[in-house]
Amino acid sequence: MFDPKDLYELADDAPELADPVLLYHFDGFVDAGSAGRLALGHLLAELEHRVVATFDVDRLLDYRSRRPIMTFDTDRWVECESPELAVHVAKDATGTEFLVMSGPEPDREWELFAKAVAALTERLKVSKLVTLHGIPMAVPHTRPLGITMHASRPELINNAQSSVFGRVQVPGSVAALLELRLGAQGHDALGYAVHVPHYLSQAEYPTAAVSGLEAVTRGTGLVFPMDALREAARRTTTEIEEQIRASSELSTAISGLEQQYDAFAAGAERENLMAETTPMPTGDELAAQFERFLAERDDE
Repeated sequence: MFDPKDLYELADDAPELADPVLLYHFDGFVDAGSAGRLALGHLLAELEHRVVATFDVDRLLDYRSRRPIMTFDTDRWVECESPELAVHVAKDATGTEFLVMSGPEPDREWELFAKAVAALTERLKVSKLVTLHGIPMAVPHTRPLGITMHASRPELINNAQSSVFGRVQVPGSVAALLELRLGAQGHDALGYAVHVPHYLSQAEYPTAAVSGLEAVTRGTGLVFPMDALREAARRTTTEIEEQIRASSELSTAISGLEQQYDAFAAGAERENLMAETTPMPTGDELAAQFERFLAERDDE
């Protein structure tokens, strides 16, 4: 039997914490608009933090499926960007300590990794595990972003709006497995899936990260510095609007999405939502129309 504690190394100066929240996100699974990556990256960029635990990525990652970047200079290799999967301790705007776990999603030993996180959760006396990511939805960027909540027990989301999903089977993720396994052990685990306009799912969409962190604040009481992220969201929205004004096809498509969204928000029947009030392009067609916009953002 493998010891799950062998998967991570705890810092010698690991702090004694008072029931911290653990926020986590792993790169590699569905994250429309890079909502989860932008949100946790923003926190680590804005807040002082230090590493309290690191995981053994040599055991967890398949380097041939996502090769690390190496630098060759003239006649020799000079650098290798080794991936890191780590837990950081930080303080929010009020001085409350919390934890951030981020890095690439493990390729191997998911069950052992879940046991390792459970052991680390107990060692650090974590009170609640929280994850967030983006999912593509047929919604317009001109309306408030919806959020689907899920949790290890229903009491954690009693006051949330009802889910737009029923019972479905989807490809699994480590983030979901942690919620399932640790929830079964009695830990509180909570997740937020931000509804990102499907035509923006492949771009960085800071507005989704803002919505996700605001939901985390409502669910945990943690307070984050948000000015820089909100300013990035405003700039992105301005760029999107410029692209839409320059294209009658995009304008028509967005108008159709707005009609569908407003009808749904007003409680219209499902058949009315599907009525062809405005010719709607497919997700692929709408994404193709945004191809130039995304390419220009990459160039910038």
